[in-house]
Amino acid sequence: MSNPKRDEALGVGAWTFALLAMLLAFGAVIVSGQAFVRSNDAKRAAANATGTPVTLSEFTIQPSLIAVDTGGSLTVKNAGSATHNFAVKGTDLKTPDIAPGGTQRLDLSALKPGMYTAYCQISGHAALGMTAMLHVGIGGGGAAAARTSAKANDRLDAAQKKPVDAYVAQLKNGPNTRGVGAQLLAPKVLADGTKEFDLTAKITDWEVSPGNTVQAWTYNGTVPGPTIKVQPGDHVRVVLDNQLPQSTAIHFHGIQVPNAMDGVPFVTQEPVKPGAQFVYEFVAKGPAVGMYHSHHHAEHQIPDGLMGAFIIGDEPLPRGVTVSQEVPMVLNDAGVIGLTLNGKSFPATAPVIARLGDWVEVQYMNEGMQIHPMHLHGLAQLVIAKDGYPVPAPYQVDTLNVAPGERYTVLVHATDLGVWAWHCHILSHAESENGMFGMVTTFIVQE
Repeated sequence: MSNPKRDEALGVGAWTFALLAMLLAFGAVIVSGQAFVRSNDAKRAAANATGTPVTLSEFTIQPSLIAVDTGGSLTVKNAGSATHNFAVKGTDLKTPDIAPGGTQRLDLSALKPGMYTAYCQISGHAALGMTAMLHVGIGGGGAAAARTSAKANDRLDAAQKKPVDAYVAQLKNGPNTRGVGAQLLAPKVLADGTKEFDLTAKITDWEVSPGNTVQAWTYNGTVPGPTIKVQPGDHVRVVLDNQLPQSTAIHFHGIQVPNAMDGVPFVTQEPVKPGAQFVYEFVAKGPAVGMYHSHHHAEHQIPDGLMGAFIIGDEPLPRGVTVSQEVPMVLNDAGVIGLTLNGKSFPATAPVIARLGDWVEVQYMNEGMQIHPMHLHGLAQLVIAKDGYPVPAPYQVDTLNVAPGERYTVLVHATDLGVWAWHCHILSHAESENGMFGMVTTFIVQE
C-alpha cells in the first residue's frame, strides 16, 4: 500500500473505525443469577461445594465468561486430547496440569468480587484461544459490587480499544512494525530468457505485532517470502541458498513441475544441507495459483515462516470485470508466527484500500494447520477459482472456509463506502480479553 493511499484513507473518518469496533464486539452476555441466589441459599452453598463447571479443550475454555459467587470454587475438567491447566492471571491461583479426561477443583475464596482473566498456562495455548473472563461476586454485593463491575468493564473496554487505535494510526503514520512480506519479486532474466529467482532461506528477526519480534525462518528475510509471479510458458529457475541451521527443500504446492523438481527430500531429491544450494528448473504451466514452502521439517519450518505465494498468469475473470489490485493473503496459525495474515497479527495487519466501484482480487492461501472461515463484512466475496482451477459457476459468499493447503481466488466489488471488518470467524483467532488480535484486518472503500 503506498503512503498516498494511507493518507487518503484518513478521509473515511473516525466514525468508521467506531463502526469497526462495534462490528467486531465479540462479547458474551452475563446472565444474572441474583434472584435465584436470594431465593435458594442452600442451592448456592451446594454449588460452591461442588464447584462451577469449567471445560478445557483444544483450544478453548468453556464457558468463555465464568460467573462464580464470592467464596465459590470451580470444577475444571479437561475434555481435550492434550494436557491443559487453568490459572487466574495476576494471582497465584491455578490448577495442576490436568491430563486428558482429568478433573481438578480450584478454590476461589481468596478472590475479591470483580473481573479476572483466566487462561491455560501451557506454552502457546492462551495465544491459540484458551482464555476466558472470570466474574466473581455475581450473586451479591449490592451497589458496591455493581460499581466494582462497572469499573472492571470500563477497563476491559479500554483494553479492547487500544489495538484498534494502534491499527488506525497506521493510516497516518505508516506500518507499526518492521518488515513487509509477500512483496512481488522481480526475476533476473538470463540470456536465454529464463526467469531466475534467488531465494535465501535464513533465520531473521521478524516483528509479528508491535513489540513482538520472533526468530522467523524466512525466504529473503520476510514472512511470507516474496511473491513470485510468472506467465504460462516461462522457463523458471529458482535458486535456493540454505543459510539455515537445518536441512530444507522447496516444494511448489499446486504447481505442475517435473518429478525431480517436486522438492520432497528422500523421495525426489536429497535434503539441501546448511550452506548448500539447489536449483529448481521447470516450464510454468498455468494459469495456476500455488504456494512454495519447505517440505522438510515442515511441521515447524512452514509455520515458522518458510512459505510464499507462487502465481502463474491470471485467473479468468467474469465478463466486464477489470481488477484494480491483486492481494495475496497467506493465512497462518502456528509456529513462532502464529495467528497472522501475511505474517502480521492485528494491529499490524495491512488494510486493503479501494475506491468506490473497484474490483479487488484476493488470493487466500492457507499455510496453517487449521481451517479458517474468512469473513468479510458488508461486501460479498465472489469465488472464481479453487486451488487455481476456475469454478464452473462463480458464486458469492460472505464467509469462506479455507482449509490447510487450499487456495481460493475471490473478487470483491467495492460497492459500499466505509471501513469493513475482515477476519477469521473462529472467534479466538480474532479476539482476546485484550481486544482484537491475530487474523483481523479491514477492507476500506473510499470515494
